[in-house]
Amino acid sequence: MGPTGLSEVKTGARFLGLELFVVEASDDAKFTETFAGVAAQGINGMATMASPFLNFRRKRLIELAAQYHLPSIWENSAYVRDGGMLSYGPSFPDMYRRAAGYVAKILSGRKPADLPVELPIKFELAVNVQTAKTLGLEIPSTLLMRADEVIE
Repeated sequence: MGPTGLSEVKTGARFLGLELFVVEASDDAKFTETFAGVAAQGINGMATMASPFLNFRRKRLIELAAQYHLPSIWENSAYVRDGGMLSYGPSFPDMYRRAAGYVAKILSGRKPADLPVELPIKFELAVNVQTAKTLGLEIPSTLLMRADEVIE
């Protein structure tokens, strides 16, 4: 995980009473070694931060999470469709639609520097029920009802 957002993650973990174990992933040749080390320490779940490096290698990371029986949460639903357990993050289709509005404003003569920076406003939750069952976990029905996408 890179430094962007890491302090917020640490704050959130403390607030929830969770012990956080941070692993930097910058060499895919060391993924297996890293997962084995994490498993040996008794880590019982994983979350990743948004990263092009990790996204490109998501199938391998999902395979390793399954191999080491780690429930996982990711930043977008592509991971869940590929076998990850949960994802929660901004809706990329919504962000792309909103970006078109920016393009229209710029094409109509507005200066990009005068346009406000906008944060995502729509977030999506995806759940892979089969992955959870494989890990011996049951997803609460209240969570499934709130999910935007449920993969059986």
